Amino acid sequence: MTRRLFGTDGVRGVAGRDLTAELAMELSVAAAHVLGDAGAFRASAGRRDRPLAVVGRDPRASGEFLEAAVVAGLASSGVDVLRLGVLPTPAVAYLTAALDADLGVMLSASHNPAPDNGIKFFARGGHKLPDAVETEIERRLGEKWQRPTGRGVGRVSDAYGEAERYVSHLLASMPGPINRLRVVVDCANGAAHLVAPEALVRAGASVETIGASPDGHNINDGVGSTHLDALRAAVREKGADLGVAYDGDADRCLAVTADGETVDGDQIMTILALAMHERGRLANDTVVATVMSNLGFRLALRRHGLNLVETAVGDRYVLEAMRSGGHNLGGEQSGHVVMLDHATTGDGVLTSLHLLARVSETGRSLAELASVMTRLPQVLINVRDVDKSKVGTSEKLAAAIAAAEAELGDSGRVLIRPSGTEPMVRVMVEAESQEQAERVAADLAEVVRTACA
Repeated sequence: MTRRLFGTDGVRGVAGRDLTAELAMELSVAAAHVLGDAGAFRASAGRRDRPLAVVGRDPRASGEFLEAAVVAGLASSGVDVLRLGVLPTPAVAYLTAALDADLGVMLSASHNPAPDNGIKFFARGGHKLPDAVETEIERRLGEKWQRPTGRGVGRVSDAYGEAERYVSHLLASMPGPINRLRVVVDCANGAAHLVAPEALVRAGASVETIGASPDGHNINDGVGSTHLDALRAAVREKGADLGVAYDGDADRCLAVTADGETVDGDQIMTILALAMHERGRLANDTVVATVMSNLGFRLALRRHGLNLVETAVGDRYVLEAMRSGGHNLGGEQSGHVVMLDHATTGDGVLTSLHLLARVSETGRSLAELASVMTRLPQVLINVRDVDKSKVGTSEKLAAAIAAAEAELGDSGRVLIRPSGTEPMVRVMVEAESQEQAERVAADLAEVVRTACA
């Protein structure tokens, strides 16, 4: 194949053009064959007659035909299928494990606009697939295979009631109640529009919702974690204590204070890390985060005697580092927060429950809790149409970076990072002031343009 189908989080594209019903079916067939060959399908007499898959989706209109294609591909490969209906991505991951399924499939394009959609697979236990397995799935697309017949074909059932199992799991994870906090919840017209308000109310919160009326086309449209203005306005209008926002598939969560100030993933991780550390539950006194996390996050952890492990950008790399190092808290500035004691992937609803429980436990406002971390001004410039291979070899660029780092000292940071998928170099600068960050970033971006031409 000339282009890798799998990106950093499954296969995505415009539904009906890039991601067709035919491709969805072929991917499902190939996934069944690859995972079966790898021994992940462990159907046996005494457990069940055939392998089992669970399939969930977000509310996009295209999810309806893609779900049908995925289910057809799996069942025709001899896999029994449970349709979970509209549920968050982390719910599908959890239910893959909780229902002892051999495979999980989620149809969602996360925070992307409604015309897009995506397919992501989970292996046994609800874990994302490693690169090598995804590559093998791609390699076996369209191969000839022996189709089962008769009793060998898979059966399809609806399992929409399993949403309750997920909500009960979330509530059982909580360190304490929420005690009637007034919360505005922005569900992004997405996959969490039912389970998130239900979980928060049952945890003790007084909940107002926005973005909780999906119609198949309005997911992430002016709402959700990538569009916080609507949440800010609703929090102020309702006089709420705080607000939380998810993205379309609810694997990320951001928050706003009573005054409408953003509380990002770095700040949320800081709050949760200190809470877990207090309870003796933060494994290795360590948090895992990507190189894009704010310097203020690093400094806040250091002040409290906590450690940071850095990874490349992408929650899959955070997860890999967490598992290999035995750590149980990690995430990204964007709001992907992974709590491995309770989930195998980022879970926005889980994150919000634990965040609100901390507010309730301490009796302090979200703004007070978030103030433990000072977010330094951060500027990111994408320099396009350059030769990113020259980043590590240009002496001119190396000298410019060294000069910038000398100017910023311990109160700033420079990160020059080639894009993994485009002919582009990302220039990120943090500094004590916005003006300094913008100036240093602009200067470095110009050096990248000339040195990497």
